[in-house]
Amino acid sequence: MNKAFRIIIVIVLIIGSIGAIAFVLSNNKKEAEEKTAVVAQTNATIAVRVDTVSKELPNLDVIANGNFAPSQELSFSAEKAGRVVNVLVKEGAYVQAGQTLATIRVDQLSVDVQSAEAAYQNALTDKERYENAFKTGGVTQQQLDQALLNLSNAKAKLQQSKINLGDANIKATISGIVNKRHIEPGSVVSPGTPLFDIVNVSKLKLNVTVNEAQVANLQVGKPVKVKASVFPDKEFSGKISFIAPKADAALNFPIEIEISNNAGNQLKAGMYGTAIFDFPNQAPITIVPRTAFVGSVNSNQVFVVENNKALLKTVTAGRILGDKVEIVSGLNEGDLVVTSGQINLANGSAISVIK
Repeated sequence: MNKAFRIIIVIVLIIGSIGAIAFVLSNNKKEAEEKTAVVAQTNATIAVRVDTVSKELPNLDVIANGNFAPSQELSFSAEKAGRVVNVLVKEGAYVQAGQTLATIRVDQLSVDVQSAEAAYQNALTDKERYENAFKTGGVTQQQLDQALLNLSNAKAKLQQSKINLGDANIKATISGIVNKRHIEPGSVVSPGTPLFDIVNVSKLKLNVTVNEAQVANLQVGKPVKVKASVFPDKEFSGKISFIAPKADAALNFPIEIEISNNAGNQLKAGMYGTAIFDFPNQAPITIVPRTAFVGSVNSNQVFVVENNKALLKTVTAGRILGDKVEIVSGLNEGDLVVTSGQINLANGSAISVIK
């Protein structure tokens, strides 16, 4: 009897335990369903980051780097063969255009000048004799014409001989500094032999490149501030002397800036220089972060926040200014644009703004 009673108690306890477990599981299921409903309601909106459309003064000042080059640079070569007699300048010397730099002994050219001079004097004498004879009928017009032609040819040959002899005196055709001397007295040269390298650094050129947005604000003659890396505390004045009408392979436009050197010619060709293009008096422009565009700036599409929804708008983008983009039309100051999370959006999507 006691054994049967114990069995009944065990069965009751088991049934009670099962009931308690079922009750707990039911409550847990109900709580899970309530949480799921809350999450589902929360996930009905898409989390995004936004920014406000604003108006700002654009900073269009441009810094471009390059190397200084001389305004003029020439390498002189021998035009005639011969032996160098005198070298009249040293490396580093300043020379004026027309100054004799060296002389070459060319004996044959001196002989040619003497021969041409004699031929010219002979032709001049013949011409005068034929003119006198023509007046008395001693020669024909044809003979006189031939004498005049011979005189003209002799004069041309004499002039050419003197030019050839003059080429033996090597003269500078530009003013500047002798950067390199290739000859010494006694050197034997032939046509084309390098003699001197002369550079003019009283003015220099700085060649840089700018992009299409920047070149639109530049014009020839515009003043430009220039600095050299070796003289950080000094500023040089330059002006734009050339703007390429065509972009290079990188879609940049080559710009040439002319700079006047200082009294000591401290700027040297080959130094590293920086041009600073200043664009004052700019009007405020409407700008948005570059990240506001769907895909890329070329898409001209952004999401605008209105009543907690993201509306897709088509805009007209202007200049790209670093991490910001000018908006020509399509947005107003104070509009909210989505800057992060666009990949999950469609036109009219409900959103929630996160910070």
